[in-house]
Amino acid sequence: MLGVGGGIAAYKAAELLRRFAESGHDVTVVPTRAALRFVGAPTWEALSGKPVTAEVWDDVHEVPHVRLGQEADLVVVAPATADLLARAAAGLADDLLGNILLTARCPVVLAPAMHTEMWQHAATQANVAALRERGVVVLDPASGRLTGKDTGPGRLPEPAQIYDACLDVLARGSQEPDLRGRTVVVSAGGTREHLDPVRFLGNRSSGKQGYALAEVAAARGAEVVLVSANAALPDPGGVRVVRVVSAEDLRQAVHKEAAGADVVVMAAAVADFRPASVAAHKIKKDDDGTVPAIALERTADVLAEVVRDRDSHGRRQVVVGFAAETGDASGTVLDHARAKLARKGCDLLVVNEVGDGKAFEVDRNEVVILGADGTSVAVPEAGKRAIAEAVWDAVAARLP
Repeated sequence: MLGVGGGIAAYKAAELLRRFAESGHDVTVVPTRAALRFVGAPTWEALSGKPVTAEVWDDVHEVPHVRLGQEADLVVVAPATADLLARAAAGLADDLLGNILLTARCPVVLAPAMHTEMWQHAATQANVAALRERGVVVLDPASGRLTGKDTGPGRLPEPAQIYDACLDVLARGSQEPDLRGRTVVVSAGGTREHLDPVRFLGNRSSGKQGYALAEVAAARGAEVVLVSANAALPDPGGVRVVRVVSAEDLRQAVHKEAAGADVVVMAAAVADFRPASVAAHKIKKDDDGTVPAIALERTADVLAEVVRDRDSHGRRQVVVGFAAETGDASGTVLDHARAKLARKGCDLLVVNEVGDGKAFEVDRNEVVILGADGTSVAVPEAGKRAIAEAVWDAVAARLP
């Protein structure tokens, strides 16, 4: 069941409908009266192949206001306006969509879209909290360009992100979102350490695995903060994104956000070294062919610091590290990973072998999840969202 609220972002719901229909789902579209002023019924009927109405008075003999909610496997509303969130939280049923939200016993996903001031208003936040308390998955809006010249949080997440979140919810069926009420921090991407105003030392991390972890956590009900280091990826729906550049930027952001978190997942590739000094001007090539020597210094070990900070404050917090390893003469990938797990003191370490076509800049991954309790779970090659699901399964089992 695809509900459409009366906001300018209603046109984006057509793309969401197309994704569901093309992947074989049977979709019934239920717009509000206001939504039909943005996108007319013929559009929804052409894309879904079904008649469309906002009224409880049409086809009364079929009792649609009860039947549609009872038969649905999933109800997703995109966009969910401030008014729609308020009516859903209060249990109002003055149109067909309101009735469906009351009669549905399947999972419900709401994707809000509105101006920043409306999203941040205490009334809207109270409505969102009430809905989430009842088990409704309410995605946080994305941040970006809104109607007119305004910019800020309140933008509808991209249809592809809403679609992926819905698939995650469908996969779990009527299960209670196991991360609901939890706050998680995920780092993603690769840091950059500047040599001069033009050049930097970096790495090949695209951020895809960290972004998948953030998206899946949001779909499983968590409040998610994503500390993103130079990732050229769209903001995940339902996730607050903090952008950083260097290892020190990431360190400060993670410590700030981790203080109130239930889980910290360090998926970013953080530089181990940085230039000891940064040139104020572009380093020039000398005509005599001299190559400048670059002195390096160690960066802070953010993962180890997060563990020490947790332990010193007595927090009941699950900390997850990532290890991108290669085997060598001194040991295998898992040998190095187990030593790192003991050295860092985290609860879980997600290990992947890196190299050409492995882990970095690709859409699939293969990992082993090592636990401080001696457990080891091998996750065979799969898409990075599937890897993320396996990681959160391991985390959920360790949450108090």
